[in-house]
Amino acid sequence: MTSPADVPHLTPNQINALVVLMVEARRVTNVELKELAGFTLTGQDNKKLIDLGLVETDRTHRPFAHELTDEGWRVARQLHTAAPPKQGGSTTRSLFVVLSNLHRSLDRLRVSHGDFFKHTEATAPATSEPRSEAPAKAATTAPTAATTVAAAAAPAAAEVEALVRSAYRDLATAPGDWVGLADVRDRLPDTDRAALDAALRAMVGRDDVRIIPVANTKSLTARDRAAAVRIGNEDNHALAIGPA
Repeated sequence: MTSPADVPHLTPNQINALVVLMVEARRVTNVELKELAGFTLTGQDNKKLIDLGLVETDRTHRPFAHELTDEGWRVARQLHTAAPPKQGGSTTRSLFVVLSNLHRSLDRLRVSHGDFFKHTEATAPATSEPRSEAPAKAATTAPTAATTVAAAAAPAAAEVEALVRSAYRDLATAPGDWVGLADVRDRLPDTDRAALDAALRAMVGRDDVRIIPVANTKSLTARDRAAAVRIGNEDNHALAIGPA
C-alpha cells in the first residue's frame, strides 16, 4: 500500500495542476488550463513540479504546455493517500474525497487511471495545428511496399492475439480471472516481444479484455516487472478475459 511519505508535499495549486493534467491525459497549455480550471501553471509552482520530476513543460514557444511524467502519473494516482494541505480549505479536502472514491471505484472495476482518462478518437480535443490535406489518390494507384507490409502484418497481429487468448485459457481457472502477464509470456516463449506487446495494447480495446497495473507495487517481483506492458502511461501486469 502506498504511504503518505510516497507523495511529496504540494501546494493546492500544484495539486490542482496534477489533477487537471491527469484527467485531461494529454499536453495542456496555460491558455487551456486557464479556460478549464481558472489558473495557469507558472513560477514556483511550475518549477517545483519540474524539479520533482512530475511535470514536463515545453517552453520552446508560447503558451507554455505541460504534461505529466510517469512519476507525475504515479503521484496523481496516489494524492488521496496524503493529508490535504491546510491552506487548501474545504475545496482541496473535497477534491481529495473525490480522488479517494475514484481510486476505490477504479480498483473495484480493475481499470487503470490511464485507461479511464485516455482519449478515444471521438473524444480527443481538436489541436490548434493545421492538418495537411493530401490530395486524394486515384483508385487505380498500385499498392506501395508499405501497404503490402501492413496487409501482411494484419493476420500476424490476429494470430498473436489468438495465442494470447489460448495462453490465458490455459492459465485462468475461470473466464474473467486475473492472470499475470509474466505467466502469459512464459507460455509464449517464441513470440516476438514487440509483437506481443502490440497485441496486448490492441486487446485493451476489446469489450472482454482488461489489462491493469498491480496496485501494490511492493508485491511485484523482478519477473513481474520485466513482463509488464506499457499502456496509458503505466506499466501493466495482469490480464483478464471474460465477464468482469
